Amino acid sequence: MNFKIRQAQSSESELISSLALRSKAYWNYSQEFILACRRELTYSQQDIQNNHFFVAEINNLIIGFFALEILSEREIELAALFIDPAYINQGYGRKLIARAKLIARELGSKVMIIQGDPNATNFYLKVGGKLIGERESASIPGRYLPVFLIKLYNLL
Repeated sequence: MNFKIRQAQSSESELISSLALRSKAYWNYSQEFILACRRELTYSQQDIQNNHFFVAEINNLIIGFFALEILSEREIELAALFIDPAYINQGYGRKLIARAKLIARELGSKVMIIQGDPNATNFYLKVGGKLIGERESASIPGRYLPVFLIKLYNLL
């Protein structure tokens, strides 16, 4: 098995968007809910070109991805982290978050902000996130999502 994490290609935007929707659906959300999330979880070629998108591959098959968005000189946001349902709970999420932290530090960030799905709360707590509040969903008005903070300066 050949596992690697590499920078995403803009031509992979449809694959990445499809993977995000499949991953979201893993949590048994209704079809209506998934459709409401479609716009937010669709990534254009420009999104991938202009931001920090990385994919995880096994034998050249994309099984997950993450995206980072620089907020300020010291803050970065984990804008996305999704794993294909067939690979959830196998440690790949931990590998992706570890790489995201490393890249965030290389970009000079001191903290990473994460708006997570409520079903991913335990995952983000286990990888060093501290629950700091909540934010209204961009897809579902009235739905609030947990927000986590990971300090990056004490990862040495």
